[in-house]
Amino acid sequence: MRPATWKRPGLGRLLTVLLAWPAVVAAQSDMPGHGTMPEQGTEIRIGAQAVPAWFHADPVPGGGSLSEVKLVQTAVEAHASFGRGRIELTGTLDLEGATMPGGELAPGDWGEGYVDRRHPHTYTHELLITANDLLGRLSGAGALSLTVGKGFAPFGTDDPMVRPLLRYPVNHHLSQILERAVAIVGWRWRPVTLEAGLFDGDEPTRPGDWPKVSRFGDSWAARATLRAAGGVELQASYANVASPEVRDGGGTEQRKLSASGRLERAVAGHPFYALAEWARSREAGGAFTFSSVLAEASLGAGRHRLAYRFERTSRPEEERGTDLFRSVRPHLDNSIVGTTRWSLHTVNYSVRLPPVAGGVEAAPFVEVTIGGVTRLSGALFDPVAFYGSDRVRAITVGARLSLGGGHGHRMGRYGAAGMPMTSRGGMTMHSREEGD
Repeated sequence: MRPATWKRPGLGRLLTVLLAWPAVVAAQSDMPGHGTMPEQGTEIRIGAQAVPAWFHADPVPGGGSLSEVKLVQTAVEAHASFGRGRIELTGTLDLEGATMPGGELAPGDWGEGYVDRRHPHTYTHELLITANDLLGRLSGAGALSLTVGKGFAPFGTDDPMVRPLLRYPVNHHLSQILERAVAIVGWRWRPVTLEAGLFDGDEPTRPGDWPKVSRFGDSWAARATLRAAGGVELQASYANVASPEVRDGGGTEQRKLSASGRLERAVAGHPFYALAEWARSREAGGAFTFSSVLAEASLGAGRHRLAYRFERTSRPEEERGTDLFRSVRPHLDNSIVGTTRWSLHTVNYSVRLPPVAGGVEAAPFVEVTIGGVTRLSGALFDPVAFYGSDRVRAITVGARLSLGGGHGHRMGRYGAAGMPMTSRGGMTMHSREEGD
């Protein structure tokens, strides 16, 4: 058995600054109501969050178990609107490159060269400007917007960072396209929203990476959303992504599909959230196909919340380097040595504590994952031989810390498609009215 290790982030001061900075900014700018200046038609909101946690997984690559302490999902978000919402600025600073440089222990997760770990996101997670109300006073024409900057392509479901469970699902890179240079046109007419966007296909490989502007426009995505009565939301999207895993281009392309149904409403007076999604990615002209089905839900009761997720997702097994948690980069189609399917159940229980001095909110939680991994193809990769077992067990204990409400928007939905985040799947963090 591999002995458990205890890794300290050594970033206590960073955590303090992260959670204190929004309060300092708001105090210096002397703006009531989280930075609102109604007399000027200007609104500024700043929020921050961080999650110190202990992670344990059994098995891990090479066999045995592993335990770590990490500071994850460390982010500061700022949102500003001017001219009564006609111009919006959105920025999210993600500090995971400093707080979890080796990634977050998560069996089954993959992407950006990490395997069985969730990779740190880039420091500039989002940085966008949106022009709203481009149709002006045209009666019955709906709302038209244009968004440019670095952020999410109009594809798939919400970033797992703003969903109720801490663990990112295995399907993260099947269901979201993030941290690209994007230009997105959005149009909302009554309950229907349509989005279309151009972006660069290359995904980042390091926290400090910036999109290759020379590749902007080699990839595109489109999404349609129907928001019906009773908190029901239906989504379908398609993306054509050029050479995502070879930054200079020339690699295989991906064609991606996503469909989902989402519900958020009160049930017997308690906040309830549910999501069901299907995703598929075809690579190298269909030589490789990876698919996912996922369902998750959460129910809040006062300060308590219970959340559950099931997913069955296939992923590529790529050649690994000397570090068994990392795959060889640049990725080529002949680097894929097999395909595995991960079937995982995850349960999370959390309780929201009263805010402490300074307005910091804490929600301690415990999260447990059990399941299994199955080989679908490829004689060169055997999960039992590689991990020592085909059963997956993981536990995480920590606390979600937030200030200023944490995240204030559903990442990846901008302009006409934008929606305020009123809750994190059953536990209300903050609320604001949605503007037209």
